[in-house]
Amino acid sequence: MIWIAVDAMGGDEAPRNVVEGALAAVRHFDLGVLLVGAAAAIDAELARAVDVDRSAVRVMDAPDVVGMEESPVAALRRKPAASVKVAADAVARGEASALVSAGHTGATVMAAHGAFGMLRGVDRPALAVTIPTRRRPAVLLDVGASAECRPQHLLQFAVMGEVYTRTVLGTESPRVGLLSTGTEATKGNELTREAHQLLKASALNFVGNVEARDVYSGDADVIVCDGFTGNVALKISEGLVGLVEGLLSEELSSTMTMRVGSLLTRRALRHFRRRVDYSEYGGAPLLGVAGVTIVGHGRSSAKAVRNAVAMAYRLASDRFLERVGQDAGATAVSRH
Repeated sequence: MIWIAVDAMGGDEAPRNVVEGALAAVRHFDLGVLLVGAAAAIDAELARAVDVDRSAVRVMDAPDVVGMEESPVAALRRKPAASVKVAADAVARGEASALVSAGHTGATVMAAHGAFGMLRGVDRPALAVTIPTRRRPAVLLDVGASAECRPQHLLQFAVMGEVYTRTVLGTESPRVGLLSTGTEATKGNELTREAHQLLKASALNFVGNVEARDVYSGDADVIVCDGFTGNVALKISEGLVGLVEGLLSEELSSTMTMRVGSLLTRRALRHFRRRVDYSEYGGAPLLGVAGVTIVGHGRSSAKAVRNAVAMAYRLASDRFLERVGQDAGATAVSRH
């Protein structure tokens, strides 16, 4: 059985949503969950559960939590018994095959990096988020793991994103794009201009620069950028989705005619929500570290946690890290 270490204290509604989601994954997949956090709080949530194979659930006590307002470096140094660190260390010892956390992103990145190290040929980790497009799902990375990057880092992100898109999303020969301020190779800052040349010279299916307005067009299957830019783009997108949903609801309920019409469009709205809902994917894999790591949204629902655990299970069972390591290693060799 594949075991997944879950930071039970990570997220705005932890441990309730985390435990509920982890148990849902146990019911639907052949996996076990190692719930890491304050044992008394976890046990209280487990007592509420029914129809769960308790042989597939273990609890590991970790009394401390990294707060969202804390510096991850200082917090992990000051709190060696923090739930995310204890969970990462458990994976490093072989007690579980993957790590899942919806807690402090910076702390999760640092805990994973410290526990697992980096894959050969990879210098920086990258968070890869699945985004909807007009054609099929695409991958945007990095969205927050590495704020300051060099051109070769973006090439490494592209290689990892290409492998992830092929193996997880099933996209053949993924088209790789570079997020920039214009489609011309000369557009953008020094980072994007130099990265453009590296990507163009690589064996990847590089389709050139992608402007921000075309991220969701479906013209690229993998879109690469530094972590600062990607995180800003992701947060703007999340805010825009919320605004669109709110405006649609207001308009459809403003008049009697609209209210009647809203009954007819309810199914379409539900479909729209599913396409843009982060919980459908559960979380973002942290690519580059030598251990399967899924970082969930701080507002993760039980459904999102369940899907994050399921994603971790798939990556662990498909030996995903070996594939990424082979391609990233080959890229590193070709550069020298």
